[in-house]
Amino acid sequence: MKVDKWKILWSAALILLSAFWYFTHYLIFRDPHHIFIYMIGDIAFVFIEVLLVSIIIHELLSYRDVKNRLYKLNMIIGVFFSEIGTDLLKIFSEFDPKIEKMRTLFSSCMDQFNSKFRTTFETCTNYDYTIDIHRGNVVELKDVLVEKRQFLVTMLQNPTLLEHETFSDLLWSVFHLTEELAHRKNIEDLTEVDYEHIGSDMIRVYTLLTSEWLGYMKHLRDNYPYLFSLAVRTNPFDPNASPEITDR
Repeated sequence: MKVDKWKILWSAALILLSAFWYFTHYLIFRDPHHIFIYMIGDIAFVFIEVLLVSIIIHELLSYRDVKNRLYKLNMIIGVFFSEIGTDLLKIFSEFDPKIEKMRTLFSSCMDQFNSKFRTTFETCTNYDYTIDIHRGNVVELKDVLVEKRQFLVTMLQNPTLLEHETFSDLLWSVFHLTEELAHRKNIEDLTEVDYEHIGSDMIRVYTLLTSEWLGYMKHLRDNYPYLFSLAVRTNPFDPNASPEITDR
């Protein structure tokens, strides 16, 4: 490891200054016993100081820094779901042959997130995500993704996202699916093998997207109840969802 020359000189100067003042103290008071008492006491306290500064205070500052970064990151995730994420979940649900299970799971979305979030998250994590590419509208999916391609590129350029591995994986998966669909001119006339390939890409996105949506919903529930209320009323798994409030 290379050590800068100025650091060596500065360290030597500080040591010499310390030695000079200790020597001056000895010349004036002629009391080496007093000097060594305080010197040993100061050295002993150094270890406590290291504990306080490098571990306790550093951890507190790191926790605050992480909390601030997560706050900014969740703002970005919110923009993603507002721009494209929620629409993608609605579209993917049309391709899912077992979507009724998902709809039953989220039929009472508010209750699920208030009291059963952990159970709901585990159920969705272990859910057997399946895509039947012939059930939904592939052209609509392609149009939505191609239209938002520049938005996805912009998000991928955000360095903050590097700190959120699962969301970065989601963005790359969505972008890859976008590229796959964009390079096919006639999406309605492909070989069955090609449909299977696209279907596997869709399953990857569907899986990551649902998990990320659940995490974001929990964030809204805990921090922004008014945004959570809107998210519940626009539940992408509920075909009858409406942002309008019809009862109290």
